[in-house]
Amino acid sequence: MLSRTADHLFWMARYMERAENTARMLDVNYQTLLMPRGAASAELLWRGLLGICELVGDYTGRYGAIHSRQVMHYMVCDECNPSSILSCLRAARENARAVRGTLTTEVWETQNQTWLEFRRLIAEGRFEREPGEVFEWVKFRSHLSRGVTLGTMLQDEAFHFLRLGTFLERADNTARLLDVKFQGMDGDFFGSQAAREQEYDFYHWSAILRSVSGFEVYRKVYRDVIRPEKVAELLILRPDMPRSLAACVAEVVSNLTHVANEQSAETRRRAGRLHADLQYARIDEILSTGLHAYLTQFLDRIGDLGRGISRDFLVPMA
Repeated sequence: MLSRTADHLFWMARYMERAENTARMLDVNYQTLLMPRGAASAELLWRGLLGICELVGDYTGRYGAIHSRQVMHYMVCDECNPSSILSCLRAARENARAVRGTLTTEVWETQNQTWLEFRRLIAEGRFEREPGEVFEWVKFRSHLSRGVTLGTMLQDEAFHFLRLGTFLERADNTARLLDVKFQGMDGDFFGSQAAREQEYDFYHWSAILRSVSGFEVYRKVYRDVIRPEKVAELLILRPDMPRSLAACVAEVVSNLTHVANEQSAETRRRAGRLHADLQYARIDEILSTGLHAYLTQFLDRIGDLGRGISRDFLVPMA
């Protein structure tokens, strides 16, 4: 496959996944703010979301003070924000258009219709009236995109580059979400003793789980009250949790195997090493050295994998 084609497929999937992840985080913050909460607490919540996307500096430089409506507009409709849902859906569609002949008609029409309908929703003011409804719509369209890809595309190299983009982006986002939310406990997290000292409530942990569709999964797996160390275990080490780090890296390894070439041996080795570390890790060992330190290292390694994939398969970055 031509590296330019692989590049478009990879980034089409990444941008679609990023749009969904952004919608998930915004939705959870929006729902959380419907409960009684002080202004300082609300600002901390939105600052944390901007921190996940590394956009605090850009936002404050352009908008100044952090207000919920302004942050939501910035993360949904702002054309100058490359991580806004609008920018992500536009980029996904443009990458899909560039490789129209490689995609099935159903995949292309799903991408194109998602972009056109989202612009219509924004123009009609639907986001201002019902932000929660728009967030659900974005999540649904992302689910539809993945389902159509799985159901209609030949599982060749094009398919595997799409999957690589999806799961690399998902792993990065889950790690960022965990890092910011656990750092919200005023420091690194070392286990249950720290949690007892912090008095974080049910709503905080359930919000984290809901942002990755993990609330019902947690109840099914642990059948217990929500405990921070179990939340971390579910979202880091459980291979059967679709958005966990372990599950995402397993998919990256599998799809890398299918597209391997002569120069990708080192990238595959690093992916396999990361997968093995997750496969045989224990949550108490991770927490003993601090969750923030662990997640920072993970983000460095997943970023290194992304650079390796770009170097081995995609269009070289300028």
